[in-house]
Order: sequence, then C-alpha cells, then structure tokens
Amino acid sequence: MIAEIIAAGSEMLTPFRQDTNSLYLTSELNDLGVAVAFKTIVGDNLQHLTAAASVALMRANIVIFSGGLGPTEDDLTREAVAAALDISLVRDEKLLADLAERFAKRGFVMTANNSKQADVLEGAEILPNINGSAVGQFLVTNVTDPLGESHRRIVILLPGPPRELKPLFAAEVKHRLIFLVPERHIAKRVLRMALLPESQVDARTAPIYKQFPDVETTILAHAGEIQLHFQASAKTVSEAQSQVDNLATLIKLEMGEAIFSDDNSSLEEVALDLLAAKNYTLATAESCTGGLLAQRITAIPGSSKQFLGGAVVYSNDLKTAFADVPADIIAAHGAVSEPVARALAQGIRKRTNASVGIGITGIAGPGGGDANKPVGLVYISLATPTATTVTQLNLMGDRDRIRWWSSQHALELLRQALL
Repeated sequence: MIAEIIAAGSEMLTPFRQDTNSLYLTSELNDLGVAVAFKTIVGDNLQHLTAAASVALMRANIVIFSGGLGPTEDDLTREAVAAALDISLVRDEKLLADLAERFAKRGFVMTANNSKQADVLEGAEILPNINGSAVGQFLVTNVTDPLGESHRRIVILLPGPPRELKPLFAAEVKHRLIFLVPERHIAKRVLRMALLPESQVDARTAPIYKQFPDVETTILAHAGEIQLHFQASAKTVSEAQSQVDNLATLIKLEMGEAIFSDDNSSLEEVALDLLAAKNYTLATAESCTGGLLAQRITAIPGSSKQFLGGAVVYSNDLKTAFADVPADIIAAHGAVSEPVARALAQGIRKRTNASVGIGITGIAGPGGGDANKPVGLVYISLATPTATTVTQLNLMGDRDRIRWWSSQHALELLRQALL
C-alpha cells in the first residue's frame, strides 16, 4: 500500500512556515510497512484543495490530510474532501454540543462559525482531539476510477497543529490502520561517502543497484557528501532487511574505503570513533573556518574524550601566540600558505599535547584574494605522531560553502589518516 499526505494551509507556501507533520506521519506509516509516495502542500483554496484530493484518491491507498479543520472561512479541508468523494457533510449534534460545552467551560460564547467543526464526512468515524477543538475523521470508502473500477481508500483528516496531530494519530489512527493494511515491513540502510562527485558514485554503483528492482535506491548529494539510501518492503522484517543488506554489501565492495559510514553515522562521529580506537586526542587551529571544525566535532555528545579543544587564530599575532607559528614564516610566505598550515597543525598539537593537530588557513572570500592567492585557496595540515601532511584545496562557491567544504575535507583527511 502507498500513502499520500496533503498539508492544507497557505502559510506553508511562504518562507515562514514549514510542513513538519508529514515527516512525523511518514515515520509512523513506515513503521506499518506503508510507503509514502506523494506529499502535497495546498493553499487555502477550495478548488485547488478539491483537485489535489481528487488526484490523491486516484493514486494512493491511504490519503491523510493535515490542517484546514478549524472554524474560519479558509478552513476548507472537510468541504474539499466531501466534494472530491462526492459525498455529503453531516452535522453531528453531539459534537456540536461538546464544542459549546468546551467554550462554556473556558468562559467564552461559541460563535456561529465554530459550528462547521461539527461537520463530518458521511460515514466517517470521529476521532476525539483532547488537545484542541478540531476533531479528526477516519473514513474507509470506495472510489471509482475513469475505467469504472472500484478501489478501497482510507481517508484520514487530522488537525494541523503538531501538538494536536501527533497524539491524535498515536491514540486514534495507528491502531485502526494496523487492522486495515497488509502486514508489511520496511527496512532501510544508508551508505555515506565524502568528497566524491555524485555522477562518479552513480556511475560505479548503478550497475549494482539496478540488479535489485525490489530495493528503492536514492542518491542524495549534500555539501561534500554523497548518501545512498536503500529501502525495501517485505512481509517480514528479516526479508526486507536481507534485501537492503545484500545490496549494501555489494556497494561496499565496489566503493571500499570511500564509504565512511554504513549505519548513518556522521563524518564527525566516525572520526571521533577512530580517534578513540587508537586512544588518540585531537586539537585544532583554525583561521578561515573560524572554529567551524571544532563546532562540528563538539556537537557530538561525548566528544570531550577525544577532542581537547581548538583555537580560532584569525590574526597573524594569534597564530603565533596560540599555535606557536613563527612570525618570520608568516612574513616570508603569507598567512595563507603551506608552511603556515603546517606550523599551525604542529604548533597546536605541541601546545595542547594532543595526539593529532589540524591546522586550517585559507581565503573564504568574498574579498581578500588575488591572482596568486585567489578566493577558495585553502591549506589543511594534519600533524600525527608519525608525520605532518599538507593538502592544498582550490574551492569554489561563496564564503559559507568554502568554510563548510574546508571543514569537510579536514574531517575526511583525518579519517583517512586514522584508517
């Protein structure tokens, strides 16, 4: 079975509000073995919402609506779904009385427009909402496609506020779905790689994952990282897990050490685990990244066991004061240079008595570059107990991108050195 989630609300078509309910609902549906095939956001327009509902009812077994169940003129979900199904809305007198009582207990008089919250789809079950005035609705019905064939559909209406939707779904919807959906289980795996082009990863892995038509494969690219997501559905957990694991094993054989994680761990977590395995500690001296590398590392709980600390050495004087970079090296080669990067890594390692030191210096832009040292020129040095290496990068993009990619390169260089 597949599901579609429709979020109603013009506010979610602006930059100021996001649909977070669909993330929660997707997770809950996946637990039941139901894949979410479509997500739609529709503004507060009856024609548009009715059209979206009509399309969803033709292509999805389960259609869940969130929002648009309030008392105002722009709350149109009930009306749109009724129109799409060509059924009536029935005013529930008990629900209407409960609404009036709810207002009275709070010392308010219920205005006439609140009455629409007692309108229920013909044949639907009312799902009580203990956290708000808008009840949910649950309807099992049949729809007829253009060829005249009938299909069973499960239609669910939920209030929009997450503090209402989540407990209502957990208490009233999930157990109903358990009895209605076929027993299926979804298994997932994620493989993560750093600093490889998406096209290269796909060229090497597509011949493999195309041999697994029952496993849905998705490639995601994000700021110096490629992720391969595998998802399979089967009657048992072990069968579904076996499908994704078999594919992941073959991909790992192809990509080798380029894969830094096969359990969705971040690059920061993997680097810290490798440091811990060697009983190593780490310190950093950062110029152009402004402490971003240290921030990423310290965002991981327990990082203090391996990460001693770092220095943000933007000025030349602080490069000397905090990381013991000789002033004559800076004068001779400039702050953005291989010798300075090397001195940063070695100096911070020695000053902190760390096992590993990382030094980063570069030009993040948008100004400060020239023909000899353009914006995007970055040097990263890694000083370990046995050697010191320096890597030169020529990065593209804006300031944020250059800083992020610099930190990503530093973590991957650290991982590779520790393997």
